[in-house]
Amino acid sequence: MVALVMNTAAPDAVLRAAQGSVPAFNALSIPASQQPHRNIPAPLATPLAPPEPSLELPSLKMRTQPGYEQVTVTVTDSSGKYVTDLKADDFRVLEDGQQRPIGFFRIDRSAPVSVGIIVDCSTSMATKFSQARAAITRLVDDLDPRDDVFLESFSIHAQLLQPFTLDHHQIIDHLEFLHAVKSTSLYDAVFMGLYEMRYAQRDKRALLVVTDGLDNTSKTRWEQVIFAARVMKVLIYAVGIGEDVVSTRDNPWWEMVKPDAAEVDMHALKDLADETGGRAYNLRRVGAGEELSRDCAEISDELRRQYTIAYLSPDPDRIGFRPLRVDIPKHPELSVRVRKDVAILPE
Repeated sequence: MVALVMNTAAPDAVLRAAQGSVPAFNALSIPASQQPHRNIPAPLATPLAPPEPSLELPSLKMRTQPGYEQVTVTVTDSSGKYVTDLKADDFRVLEDGQQRPIGFFRIDRSAPVSVGIIVDCSTSMATKFSQARAAITRLVDDLDPRDDVFLESFSIHAQLLQPFTLDHHQIIDHLEFLHAVKSTSLYDAVFMGLYEMRYAQRDKRALLVVTDGLDNTSKTRWEQVIFAARVMKVLIYAVGIGEDVVSTRDNPWWEMVKPDAAEVDMHALKDLADETGGRAYNLRRVGAGEELSRDCAEISDELRRQYTIAYLSPDPDRIGFRPLRVDIPKHPELSVRVRKDVAILPE
């Protein structure tokens, strides 16, 4: 996969590869008023909302220094239970194989999150809308009132149904606008969702993708999606409904052979989750929707059981992707989930 090859390339080669993978936003259904002036999505394009008195944030001095990096870390024990009582000195952050001092540490029990919800509206989802609405409603109800949320749907095109809002009822109300249309432009949808994250008001950000199909009509390439996911530093969670099949990247003719098949490309969804530190779930069938609701509730719960770590990356003028690893030397039995890379791009 191109995204993995970039890690070992020279900085100038990485930059050329990145520039060659810049997506064309005008290929998507983005309102004209939101069209970007640059092709690379710029994180933090708008100022963060004023912090609440109780919210811990890195100091302004630290956040404005060159090389500032912020990372979300999920820790679980051998049974999959979240571990939420660790301290800063339990963690070790390694960028490009070198340990970096931790400059900020937070347990995210009450930290607000910017959440994007992306729902598949291809024809095969028609019988699953009621279950999806119920599951997403439960997730939204579980969110903190300070979380800002947007809602996006996709079929042959990606469409923003509700921009970021703190009024969660708006999200729930707009779920009624979901309706089935042929085709599945999954890559376009994820890419548009990452673009919309430019308008997030919180320093912690996550996307939830609910789909039951295989990409067959996207204008955006897979490499572009991965590139944007790595640059935007957004946790991606995905729920794939259907039987796991061969990736459409490996077999692009699959949808032409079985266009109505009840299969989902879990390879793509897992890759997105692994790259960003999120998680992918596979439901063989939606049934009454209980398992879908449970997975959505678990995602909402996980966002409150993570850690935020910030540090300063050395040599911020050296452009490219650098491997990132976080471990817990005192507790090697614990599992750590975190995004794979640090992306250093030109201003």
